[in-house]
Amino acid sequence: MSQVLELSNKHALSVERLTMAFPHGDRLLLALQGATLEVKRGELVCVVGASGSGKSTLLNILAGLDRPTAGRAHVHGRVALMFQEAALLPWLTAAGNVELALELRGVRASQRRTIACELLNRVHLAGFEKRRPHELSGGMKQRVALARALAQDADVLLMDEPFAALDAITRDLLHEELVRIWNESGLTILFVTHNAREAVRLGDRVLVFTSRPGRVAQEIRVDLPRPRSLDSPELAVIAGRITDRLKHEMTPNGD
Repeated sequence: MSQVLELSNKHALSVERLTMAFPHGDRLLLALQGATLEVKRGELVCVVGASGSGKSTLLNILAGLDRPTAGRAHVHGRVALMFQEAALLPWLTAAGNVELALELRGVRASQRRTIACELLNRVHLAGFEKRRPHELSGGMKQRVALARALAQDADVLLMDEPFAALDAITRDLLHEELVRIWNESGLTILFVTHNAREAVRLGDRVLVFTSRPGRVAQEIRVDLPRPRSLDSPELAVIAGRITDRLKHEMTPNGD
């Protein structure tokens, strides 16, 4: 039975022997099996794995959207979840989308517009408060989604491949924005991706998942100084090791 519990001050989240099975025809499909991991408060940890390795399932369980078949997931404090798609409400402006999160949090109406504008400014969208989603680029939509996540005043931010659909330059800029906000806020971030270079660019640690059913196959600590460049030879070496491990995991029987 899974439940969200407060942890010690040391860890923001902990996953213990987590297993998740989904009905699939006349049998069960295992998405996760015995997954175990911990993330310390203030860490930015990346989870990298092939499609179908249970990465999104892990985040959904941590966010309380799914209940696992077995094992436990503990989260300390409030959680916000950011998806690959911005999922903005099309009839609301950029500010309106952020204000909605503030309203759900119970922030008074007289304060919501000011806070929303401050958050949009924080993600470099000052001047775009009145634009609706169809008037924004993909990168701008994800900035609004990030501002909306920050509006939830979360302690832990779960990010499910939020930059995967963006072009390389926009993705690079948003990497910089995310690291800046993380440094300023002290957030704990668990960032899911299938891109090894992105994982090394962002993470204090990278957790490599096995192919389905997913669990941690390898942990790689990234000791490169920040800020990091995707073109860094040192970054490329670590990303190469991760890619080799992913290929090994995708090979039948690990051969």
